[in-house]
Formats: sequence, C-alpha cells, structure tokens
Amino acid sequence: MNWNKLTSDAQLADIKEESAQHPVLIFKHSTTCSISAMALSRMERNWNEQLGVKPYYLDLLANRPISNKIEHEFGVEHESPQVLLIRNGQCVYDASHMAISFAGLQQAI
Repeated sequence: MNWNKLTSDAQLADIKEESAQHPVLIFKHSTTCSISAMALSRMERNWNEQLGVKPYYLDLLANRPISNKIEHEFGVEHESPQVLLIRNGQCVYDASHMAISFAGLQQAI
C-alpha cells in the first residue's frame, strides 16, 4: 500500500479536487494507540490498488490541527482512528475504531 502523507491543511483542497476524478481515503492514525495500529494494519493487509482509491495518511499526533480542519470541511466529528471516503468533494463514508475495515470501504465505493 502506498500512503500519501497528509501534512498540510492546504492539501484538503487538492483532495476535494482529486475526489472528482476518483475516490480518496483519509486514514486518521494515532501513533500511540493500539486500536489505531490494529486498524491500520488490517487496512494495509487487505488493500487492493485495483479499487481505484487514493489513500492519505494523517499522523494525528504530529498534525492535529489538520484533523480539526477535516472535521469542519467534511462535517464528520473527529474520532481516532478514523477513515473517511471522499467522493466529489464530500465525505460519503466514515468509520472509526473497530468498524474500520477494507470490506466496509469496498461496499461504500
């Protein structure tokens, strides 16, 4: 799996624009949380590039203000870990904690 690092809130405009061409996934990860590590590992083990989704990885401890901006931009209350699927500039699917799964993402697409 080839993550794109989300390190600037300016990237959110690019993500919205990209999402008109193909779905975009944002994975909000807490590097000190075992549940977050497990959800990340499950996502990476099951990932399939043929799905056509561009994945972004947000390190919450290093970039918490970006998470706040995501909450505002997409109207999804912050949780950690959390995934958001963005299509046409809108969040069309989100899941957190143990509900994060590649199968759930596939169904949303």
